Amino acid sequence: MSNKSPERGSEDIEEYRAPEVTEPENEVVSFSELVGQTHAAAKLDPTAEPVLTVENLRMYFPVLSSGLIRRRIGDVQAVDGISFQVPKGGSLGLVGESGCGKSTTGRLITRLYKPTGGSMMFQDVDLAQLSNRELKPHRRNVQMIFQDPYTSLNPRQTVGSIVGAPMQVHNILPRDQIKARVQELLEVVGLSPEHYNRYPNEFSGGQRQRIGIARALTLNPSLLVADEPVSALDVSIQAQVVNLLQDIQNEFGVAFLFIAHDLAVVRHFCPEIAVMYLGKIVEIGDRDSIYSNAHHPYTQALLSAVPDIKQAVTGERRERIMLTGDVPSPIDPPSGCRFRTRCPIAQEICARHEPPLLQIGKRHKVACHFPGRLGEHPREPITARLLGVDTEGQPDPGSSPATDLVEQPGYADTWFDLDSKSIGRA
Repeated sequence: MSNKSPERGSEDIEEYRAPEVTEPENEVVSFSELVGQTHAAAKLDPTAEPVLTVENLRMYFPVLSSGLIRRRIGDVQAVDGISFQVPKGGSLGLVGESGCGKSTTGRLITRLYKPTGGSMMFQDVDLAQLSNRELKPHRRNVQMIFQDPYTSLNPRQTVGSIVGAPMQVHNILPRDQIKARVQELLEVVGLSPEHYNRYPNEFSGGQRQRIGIARALTLNPSLLVADEPVSALDVSIQAQVVNLLQDIQNEFGVAFLFIAHDLAVVRHFCPEIAVMYLGKIVEIGDRDSIYSNAHHPYTQALLSAVPDIKQAVTGERRERIMLTGDVPSPIDPPSGCRFRTRCPIAQEICARHEPPLLQIGKRHKVACHFPGRLGEHPREPITARLLGVDTEGQPDPGSSPATDLVEQPGYADTWFDLDSKSIGRA
């Protein structure tokens, strides 16, 4: 929680009870139906100020040769120049295939990795430039919920030791008050205070994830990085944990960077979504822009792969977009657009120029030379004139590139309208 927020008293915390979601017997129920029984989908606040601004963030891992003298022969470009904002008290979803750089981005935000380049502005401080000693007070404001509730908890420590350790490290409470505070946090996440002296192996997967959430809340952070927090849980338990995170967000005003591959979970929890592919953000926008009006071929392929329980029961089939080929290696990514080797609409310009992350709506950006609704992609690249090239990507002496076209985080008041091929305004 932000330092400006008032401290909550114990009497407030004791009144809180995490809602339980029960799965009806003998009925096939989807996550959306389960989670919607008690909680509505999160809403976007377009006026919220950003709590975190990431610009041109990069993370390269060195590849060393074998032998006695190990030389650097390349780099794994795990994250390569991404920009986005997380609104204060809101949530941004980060989705994409395994290996696209989602988890690496989360670890960069929490400074478990030191970035190769770029900036991460948090409360007017660039987290990317801080030393380990300078980072200590800022770690209180940015915490992480890890993906695996089994390996993220020390099996040799009790729940009380696990949740109370951050208070001791940062010396925010006297030792004789830590136990009471830990028990309060256990109640916040829907566990019993009597669980204080138990070990992680005595809990189920959902309960362990609640312990991890309690540990992340210990220092009242302003931003939580949730890395696949429900991927290892059953559907009914997923709904309970997501509802719990929503309640925590409403109670404490915590912002979330929510990393997941389950698009149904992200759609409910996150009003804004960013889609990553091979270390790049290929599309970012509000919920309606991404799920109902996706313009990038990769986003459209992802959405076509989302399973639908009702369709499976009725025997209906959704048209599936099958991508050919394998995901390229991040050590040697393709030139130009990184998705072009699997893209069904790629042309010559895609190999020669990387498409800019162009704003095409009030809260919608896409990095594609041929953005369009499914089945309505243009035949000629809309970015050619903006880049100062012809339709094949060759330099065009008769045009001038838009030098102010840079991938800034956030959204501008003007954008490129695809229908009219002109500048639109709010």
